Amino acid sequence: MSLSSALETLANYRSHNTRASQHTLEKGVEVLKANAVVKLGDDAWAFLEQLTLAAIDVGRLDIADECLEELAKTFPNSPRVNVLTGIRMEASESPEVVLKFYDEQLTEDSSNAAIWKRRISVLRRTGKLEKCVEELSTYLDTFYNDLEGWVELADVYSSCHQYTSALQALTHALLLAPQNPFYTLQFAETAFTVNDLPLALKTFLLVIDMCERELRTPIEAKESVPSGIGVRAWYGVKLCCRRALGRSSSSITSQSNTSLPDVKKLQKLDELATERVLTAYSASAKGAEGKGVVMAWMGSNI
Repeated sequence: MSLSSALETLANYRSHNTRASQHTLEKGVEVLKANAVVKLGDDAWAFLEQLTLAAIDVGRLDIADECLEELAKTFPNSPRVNVLTGIRMEASESPEVVLKFYDEQLTEDSSNAAIWKRRISVLRRTGKLEKCVEELSTYLDTFYNDLEGWVELADVYSSCHQYTSALQALTHALLLAPQNPFYTLQFAETAFTVNDLPLALKTFLLVIDMCERELRTPIEAKESVPSGIGVRAWYGVKLCCRRALGRSSSSITSQSNTSLPDVKKLQKLDELATERVLTAYSASAKGAEGKGVVMAWMGSNI
């Protein structure tokens, strides 16, 4: 493949945020061997950063070191080069050495969010979850708008079975991305896990509304085939209704001001959830194979 074609492929990967580490390494080495980096102009940084990460991914640390040397020469004391250096160190150095490096960088520039997040990831990876939560909470006090940070905090809490805290973290994620059905679904499932059925049911229905919002009429919604997270949300509705109908209303509490519908409405929702999930499983040959299992689980004769 020609040099121009390799450069075009790498640029396309960057524009689409595609990792493709092995392929990126192969094409990137072609560029290095041709001494074509100097010809890239303003794209030289992006190319070297891309190749550095790909080389680390596949264990070609010699190539990563070559790229980092060039970057450090061209961009001395660059915070982004320091981040790449830290990632390179994570591939071969002990966590203690890496954390010390990140601490030194934060001492010099406490506003380097990327360094801070790398430090947090090392803490989590090494099992220092209490310190990880502490650092991540402090980080989010400074960088509140970091959506990924709130989702990460919720995930750390969930891994420790602290689901109420996870729910609180996801509340912030919903404030930052209220139109994202994936985070809303995660919130609903976490609410279900902490046994807040009213809040979980309400949020599962919100996910469904977000997925079907483009459908103009209730008839269109009824005739449509649920897909993706919409199916998962209908499963959630079914679970909430089944659990709620099997318990007395006095035993169902909520941390929010949300309340469950009356029994008749719950029964209707239960029937609708059953129909919607079975519709999704009947829509394809692959889905039809599992329909019997789903029907048995749902206790339906449909």
